[in-house]
Amino acid sequence: MKDTLSVGAPVIEAKGLNLVFQTADGPVHALKDVNLTINAGEFVSFIGPSGCGKTTFLRAIAALEHPTAGTLTVNGITPDEARRKRAYGYVFQAAGLYPWRTIAGNIRLPLEIMGFSKPDQAERVARVLDLVELSGFANKFPWQLSGGMQQRASIARALAFDADILLMDEPFGALDEIVRDRLNEELLKLWARTGKTIGFVTHSIPEAVYLSTRIVVMSPRPGRITDIIDSPLPRDRPLDIRDSREFIEIAHRVREGLRAGHQDE
Repeated sequence: MKDTLSVGAPVIEAKGLNLVFQTADGPVHALKDVNLTINAGEFVSFIGPSGCGKTTFLRAIAALEHPTAGTLTVNGITPDEARRKRAYGYVFQAAGLYPWRTIAGNIRLPLEIMGFSKPDQAERVARVLDLVELSGFANKFPWQLSGGMQQRASIARALAFDADILLMDEPFGALDEIVRDRLNEELLKLWARTGKTIGFVTHSIPEAVYLSTRIVVMSPRPGRITDIIDSPLPRDRPLDIRDSREFIEIAHRVREGLRAGHQDE
């Protein structure tokens, strides 16, 4: 694994992005004047308190929410067009596996919907199960797997149709610290093997610092970017890098950015 990061052309571009929800109590400004470019091969984390627009921005990239002003493009086209071109996979906070389907059956579901041939489905399921180290669990049902294994299966499902972009909304937030650490390590290895562009929402400062090439710090009311931190950490990151001076300094800057965002409310 290389120590230096090589990134490609812009993949996700937001310019003057605003998103306002209309509610019975009046408009809610979820995102305001968001400007951000994410390049191919980057691992970008979004961190901030609840209500800061992290998930809203991720959902806008996935065409699950629609901006009310500004521009947002994915691979140079609109998010709706990118969705139709299967440009991304999406991993939600909960694994969302169907209990009546096996793990392989859950991973195969989007491939069935997209019309892949049965041989192609089988090849893709086997490949992504190997990627997330679940090859021996294809015929198990979700209730037979731990929470961490279920989330790995959810990641495999998002990878099955081989999109270049992986959007992840707090996928490890409900897991205990030991399992979360292990999955963080596995996610970095998966990222290194696949070269995906990853957008990752988290509430955890250590998780954001450990995983990311860049950290986007957001503040609420209205949701906006207060800092973008480029990580100087090497791409090869054992867990004990969290004890290093560089790691602690980045975490301190993130914490200061979060504190400053609250003071600006």
